[in-house]
Amino acid sequence: MADKPAPSPTDDPLLAVYLERRANLVRFLAARAGSLAAAEDLAQELYLRLAARDRDEPVANPVALLYRMAFNLMLDRARGEARSAARDTAWRQVARTEVGGVEIADEPPADEAAASAQRLRLLIAAVGDLPPQAGRAFRLHKLQGLSHAETAQAMRLSVKAVEKHVSAALKALTAKLAPRFDA
Repeated sequence: MADKPAPSPTDDPLLAVYLERRANLVRFLAARAGSLAAAEDLAQELYLRLAARDRDEPVANPVALLYRMAFNLMLDRARGEARSAARDTAWRQVARTEVGGVEIADEPPADEAAASAQRLRLLIAAVGDLPPQAGRAFRLHKLQGLSHAETAQAMRLSVKAVEKHVSAALKALTAKLAPRFDA
């Protein structure tokens, strides 16, 4: 199915009026929205709505329609932002922890944080002790998040070779660290 060609201002008098008055519309929206960037976004959205509308319906007063549509878009955006802010506030009220009327951060206790830091130091040291190819494959795949195929391409190896290196690295790390982490 072919896309409809973009409407031309000569085909649509409302688009022609929009293009003539776009700068005024942006100023109108910026004065009410308080932001030139938001006004530009709204003007772009208005254009998209105008281009997508049914052009067979006659428009008695195109200027009034443009400003009404622009104002309605601005109201819709403001309502959406208000709903989003209310949702965020409600979530913060539910998700926060308060002790004695003071909000506290949800962080692990100091002993758990220290143990985690120690485990991380052990893991970093153990990864450093891996054979070079296995260590590089492990870092690319597990720490940098590359797929096996992307790791293989970066290392100029086959995917199967990368899988073997990552598997060997995981076995070596598990053998070395499991006894320490279980303690």
